[in-house]
Amino acid sequence: ILQQLDQEQISSESENHLETFKEMQRSSPVLQLTSYKVLAGALPQEKKLLTVGISSAQRPHGSTLLHTLQSLFQASSESELDCIVVLVHLSDPEPAWLSQMVANISGLFQPHLEAQKLLVIHGHLSGSLVPGDLGNTNDSSPCEAVYSRQKVDYALLMNFAASLSEYFLMVEDHVDCTPKFVSTIYWALAAWKERPWVTLEFSSLSFSGKVFHSSDLSRLTTFLLLFPKGTPTHLLLSEFRLLLAQHVPIRFSPSVFYPTGNYSAPENTCFPVEKEVVFGDPDNPVANVLTDMRPVPDVIPQYAYFLNTESYITLDALRGNYLVVVLERPQRVVRIEVLTGADKQGQYRLQQGQVELGYDPLAHPESCARYTVLGPLVQGNLDQRVFYEEGTVEQLSCIRLLVLASQGSWLVIRQIRVWTQPKEEERWRHA
Repeated sequence: ILQQLDQEQISSESENHLETFKEMQRSSPVLQLTSYKVLAGALPQEKKLLTVGISSAQRPHGSTLLHTLQSLFQASSESELDCIVVLVHLSDPEPAWLSQMVANISGLFQPHLEAQKLLVIHGHLSGSLVPGDLGNTNDSSPCEAVYSRQKVDYALLMNFAASLSEYFLMVEDHVDCTPKFVSTIYWALAAWKERPWVTLEFSSLSFSGKVFHSSDLSRLTTFLLLFPKGTPTHLLLSEFRLLLAQHVPIRFSPSVFYPTGNYSAPENTCFPVEKEVVFGDPDNPVANVLTDMRPVPDVIPQYAYFLNTESYITLDALRGNYLVVVLERPQRVVRIEVLTGADKQGQYRLQQGQVELGYDPLAHPESCARYTVLGPLVQGNLDQRVFYEEGTVEQLSCIRLLVLASQGSWLVIRQIRVWTQPKEEERWRHA
């Protein structure tokens, strides 16, 4: 209930502040008068694809920043590191802590500092320049202090990062990274390059794994500083997405960032704990499968939906061709995975395609009256969570795979896997 009230408060404040926000976008003197000091490393000579931004402060139980950096660099190959720069903002102003952290980072990651793949900075925003009541440290609750500091810390980090790369990835200082996470993000960005989006999410964590266009960072920093200190930072990130017309999250599965096992901090109580969903095996509900693609002999469209080793195979798929799964009854689908290609190496995969969600079932022809795009295939595959707009009870009736470009070769649709929301959970959500 409290989270809902917070969301309603933010939505109301967003409407009230929208004109002010637009004006601040045009000229924001606050972040133009910040000061920075480079503590270690040097600015990269060329613009990168992705900045991995980490803000870290002193904590009572010790810092896990070094562990996060070790995990990040160990999970990345040299070619992956060539397209990123890791930007660390040490936000705590205490000189002794700053000196010790810089010494630790320099001792462990000197090669990355020398290669201009790691940059450590400290930023300062003058108290007289902080908008609203962010500069007031007389916080009425511990969480207000966390949100107030966090807004400024992230604003300083993003403001510095705005010109370093094409995209910005937010990572907390207490996460483990899965191997090849940079490649996962790289191929997703390539697939979504020509499509509208505000935030792509690669984790269920409150902050880690969120990717933004660097061109949006000035708006985002202004937006963070526009609200009072007591407004939860994680809710502002969602509201920013909504303001720019992305109505539901775009989240890829599985997550590529996880909290470190030994991390614990009192401020965790200020953030919603969203546990990583354990989906288990797909439960493809009963459905009919239709296509206008010509199959090879003895192959039927249902082979693409059966949870076995059978596949649907066709030759010369044309732009506009489709394969649609028409569910026997509407379902609350929570995750969809589409696999194309004869094997994991991707031979005979669909080069350009997208998955669409269908609503309002039709009897003749058997299909749906309305479709929305879930996302494009990434290297011939898709694995995404399915989200619904706030308050909607709408359920899916169709899942359509659409061919976006003709390919003069074999096409193998290996499997379409669907996870639905358990009945018990659905009843609980609407109780």
